[in-house]
Amino acid sequence: MTTATRHTPFPTTGRVEIHGPLRDRYDEILTPDALDFLALLDNTFAADRRQLLDRRRHRRARLTDGTETPHFLPETAAIRDDPTWRVPPPPPGLLDRRVEITGPPDRRMTVNALNSGAKVWMADFEDATAPTWDNIIGGQLNLHDAIRRRIDFTTDTGRRYRIAEDPATIVPRPRGWHLVEKHLRIDGRPVSASLVDFGLHVFHNATRLIQDGSGPYLYLPKLENHREARLWNEVFLLAQRALGLPPGTIRATVLIETITAAFEMDEILHELRDHAAGLNAGRWDYLFSLIRTLGGRGADVVLPDRARLTMTVPFMRAYTELLVRTCHRRGAHAIGGMAAVIPSRDPDANREALAQVRQDKDREATDGFDGSWVAHPALVPVCGEAFTAVLGDRPHQLHRTRDDVDVTADQLLDLGGAGREVTREGVRSNVGVCLRYLDAWLRGSGAVAIHGLMEDAATAEIARAQLWQWIHTATTLTDGTTVTRDLVGEALRAELDVIRAENPEATRLDAAVDILTATALGPTMPDFLTPHAYAHHLTTHR
Repeated sequence: MTTATRHTPFPTTGRVEIHGPLRDRYDEILTPDALDFLALLDNTFAADRRQLLDRRRHRRARLTDGTETPHFLPETAAIRDDPTWRVPPPPPGLLDRRVEITGPPDRRMTVNALNSGAKVWMADFEDATAPTWDNIIGGQLNLHDAIRRRIDFTTDTGRRYRIAEDPATIVPRPRGWHLVEKHLRIDGRPVSASLVDFGLHVFHNATRLIQDGSGPYLYLPKLENHREARLWNEVFLLAQRALGLPPGTIRATVLIETITAAFEMDEILHELRDHAAGLNAGRWDYLFSLIRTLGGRGADVVLPDRARLTMTVPFMRAYTELLVRTCHRRGAHAIGGMAAVIPSRDPDANREALAQVRQDKDREATDGFDGSWVAHPALVPVCGEAFTAVLGDRPHQLHRTRDDVDVTADQLLDLGGAGREVTREGVRSNVGVCLRYLDAWLRGSGAVAIHGLMEDAATAEIARAQLWQWIHTATTLTDGTTVTRDLVGEALRAELDVIRAENPEATRLDAAVDILTATALGPTMPDFLTPHAYAHHLTTHR
């Protein structure tokens, strides 16, 4: 254990203790001043964060048992109805966002993403990163080096990686408010993972980014309401004062990936105001949130196989159209969802996959989005062509305020339009994705190629939540069979045999089974998959 002891300009009431190994160059990130900055942030906001998480739990209980239904808040109607307020114009480096690539901040991905031709790289410390100590601190080192153009390296195979001219703008995504970093503690309690990821990046890189004509920009995940955005705004204000940054320097794009946040888009932008840059349609977590929030209410809210949950089902169309309208009324960018397809070596399969991506991005561009996400560099040209066909030389389409859109609460909650078709193959597929993903996650990989798709924690959460919902509601499959715990157990055993035969590197399958059993096959469904896995498995091995 290591403790920061040197006096720093940040007044603190508790020092950060390091409970992870200090590997080569970690001291460049975990400096005494940086640790005291984390202590300032965490000591200031720990109580507020706990209070917000308590509010989350209480509201989620009401939503789950049906005593409350997601709705537009009457007490904030004046904010939604006021047409006069707007967020600031896009900052340098975020004017044109037509293609954004996402991925974990490992060293190879850092270079590939920055050189991909995308306008923005969402450096993901959240769903695409297994939060091992080395991944978190190593990821901070990679951002530090990339921003200073010091990430030139050669692999054991002789391949050289270096950043080219005109790289993508770096926009990290810290972990959500519900997560903690157990390797950093104050008075024995773990520090907020959100503040660790945000604090280390901003402390080390904000000034350099501003000098280089960019700025400290962020993606904010998993917000459930505008009060959680308000807390982030207070964090930004304190960080700017403590670090001597000009007001409004920190800019954030919020992922709308929970059903409750979908009803508070205006309010979230309003809370962030001078720090707001846009909203993103975090489609996979949004689907998970719908199942988690409404999934226990009975057969009326059962969703079909995951493969059938496309962006064209009515409730997803309502969600994305409301997002574009909200953003453009307020002068904020609207960023589309993830294209998770990865290239195939089969030419026919590859053509079909790229055609699906192009269709998805064409729809988003036509709907008014200003850009969208891809998970692989090979998809950057496809996404770019779709948006350039609509944008031309313009950097965005904020002028399209989509006044034709009028989305109601019923439209956002009309899950029946997606159909109810659940198949035995859908059950088997969800089990297989969960096991493969969890095994890789426990071995340190948070973004995993599975059956032609890039799976991350969000997509694994959909698969896990659907299994729980189908068991809990005794869903009938298309072949007439009822989904039971035993039926899912049979699929689990069958998938284990397949995975062990095809992948000798899958060494954490026993732990993956334990996690899936605990989070999908029990009488209640834990809110999230990864906190359980982190607490019971990851920190004991990494």
